[in-house]
Amino acid sequence: MSNLFEAAGFPSQAPRPLADRLRPASLADVRGQDHLIGPDGALTRLIAAGSLGSLIFWGPPGTGKTTVARLLARETNLVFTQISAIFTGVAELKKVFEEARGQRAMGKGTLLFVDEIHRFNRGQQDSFLPVMEDGTITLIGATTENPSFELNAALLSRARVMTFKPLDAEAIEQLLARAEEGEGRPLPLDAAARETLVRMADGDGRAALTLAEEIWRAARPGEVFDTAALVEITQRRAPIYDKSADGHYNLISALHKSVRGSDPDAALYYLSRMFDAGEDPLFIARRVTRMAVEDIGLADPQALAIAIAAKDAYDFLGSPEGELAIAQAVIYMATAPKSNAAYTASKAAMRAAKENGSLAPPAIILNAPTKLMKSEGYGAGYRYDHDEPDAFSGQNYFPDAMGRRKFYEPVERGFERDIRKRLDYWERLRRERGE
Repeated sequence: MSNLFEAAGFPSQAPRPLADRLRPASLADVRGQDHLIGPDGALTRLIAAGSLGSLIFWGPPGTGKTTVARLLARETNLVFTQISAIFTGVAELKKVFEEARGQRAMGKGTLLFVDEIHRFNRGQQDSFLPVMEDGTITLIGATTENPSFELNAALLSRARVMTFKPLDAEAIEQLLARAEEGEGRPLPLDAAARETLVRMADGDGRAALTLAEEIWRAARPGEVFDTAALVEITQRRAPIYDKSADGHYNLISALHKSVRGSDPDAALYYLSRMFDAGEDPLFIARRVTRMAVEDIGLADPQALAIAIAAKDAYDFLGSPEGELAIAQAVIYMATAPKSNAAYTASKAAMRAAKENGSLAPPAIILNAPTKLMKSEGYGAGYRYDHDEPDAFSGQNYFPDAMGRRKFYEPVERGFERDIRKRLDYWERLRRERGE
């Protein structure tokens, strides 16, 4: 059959993708992970020590996790075995462990690389523990998810986490230059389009090379693409963003902190990235509401109303029109005066409630609906504030054994400046009246 294909002009073997053809042959060829494999990198030091130990490689796709694991096996003279948690069950794991034991009996160690290790359930993760402890395997697990959340504590206690970073623009450029050298031709892009290509890769080296390969395929002889043509040809690769994973939490955290830092432009940037990635707008609206109560509070009491109104507007309009209401709310939050005084006071009061939860309120503020309760002094001496001068009695409302406490400290910003004036006024009255 292969002869028939060859006779028809087809190659005898399927062509390998550019990213696979350019896979680094040594650790020195890996780009963007100098903190791990540079002269003073963490992995460099382990190799020099002659013992890796089990490792967890955590980082986004296309950052070299599989390649580095394969090269580490070569550097340390270990047999490289690769499996994927997506396609491997308990029976396959047992077979892999038995093969590793056989290698060990012949004096050879095994580096077992497990891609997507977070896909294994707790029981499957536990199955690695005995063969890690007795040295049957050196485990390298790769994950795009935060190991703290996705891997059990027993496995993490036996493995060191190595964080792979998204490739920066310089590293992506180096990959593209290597691809051009390997192909013997430049990418048919003008300068602006090349910069766009680097950004489209989004820190993913494999994606950068895949996009480059698409561009070479699409280009006619002598054709050079500008940015608009590049976007049209590639149909713009979707952002790397998994709503159930770290990207989800990283971007909402970036949005929240940009609002807290009063930077509406950065906030709109992260908001747009989340919309573009298909995030649920109502999830964002809930977080904007949280921003209103946590970071703005009573410095601008309208912030909460604006956040709720944005959520209602989205409910009413839907996408994409309703997204503008959320964007408007984000701008409002970012430009509003900031105060976490209410948030801090609430947490402090909760701590006090836990510590003093058994104390009864003072008798003067308790109702006395029965004769017995009246005879016990419930409500005796209570002064109705509206009948007092300035509608303020200054009585102590804390439990007698606890004494007055101060939880809420308004800031000198926005509406809380006025609240502070009121509180200072009432405190002065309290002192004057000896309460």
